[in-house]
Amino acid sequence: MTPATLLAAGYATRIAAGEKSATVTDWGARVGWLVGLALFVALVYWLMREGWKWRGTLQSDLPELPGAPQEPGEARLTMTGRYHGSTTAGQWLDRIVAHGLGTRSRVELTLTDAGLDVVRPGAPDFFVPAARLRGARLDKGIAGKVLTEGGLLIVTWAHGERLIDSGFRSDRAAEHTEWVQALNSMIETNTTEGVER
Repeated sequence: MTPATLLAAGYATRIAAGEKSATVTDWGARVGWLVGLALFVALVYWLMREGWKWRGTLQSDLPELPGAPQEPGEARLTMTGRYHGSTTAGQWLDRIVAHGLGTRSRVELTLTDAGLDVVRPGAPDFFVPAARLRGARLDKGIAGKVLTEGGLLIVTWAHGERLIDSGFRSDRAAEHTEWVQALNSMIETNTTEGVER
């Protein structure tokens, strides 16, 4: 073989090696992976839902939430914002889900002499009588929701045999301090009057 023939043969081999057919998509394997992923997501969702229902069953001893009185009195303060959930007092991750207390939603709060009226579109409303209010503070987290320091208004109240922390965030965060002062002042007044009687 002459050098020219060898060169031509090597060139032809390189061209042939470069000309490969496109990889064929294995649709069966791809569909199998997608179906498997969809089943996994459905399983995780189902387990989360069952866990939520199980937690509700464990909290079935919690009494029904009180409704607002017919004549609650004149509003001391009002606020619109978000309801972030309720937990066992002092345990910011022990979410209470019974009676819809675990459902996050928009909220309209109204503080009157009778107590705290919590109106939630799309979730059950509830009312905390003034005698059941135990305290208010600013905090940064509740029920798995973490915000900036002082970003949440936490109201502690008694319901049945439990102390509950409920977390709210105003559309205007500057209102939180005023709410804490008003609630704690109201609680102190009610406690003092209860002792004097």
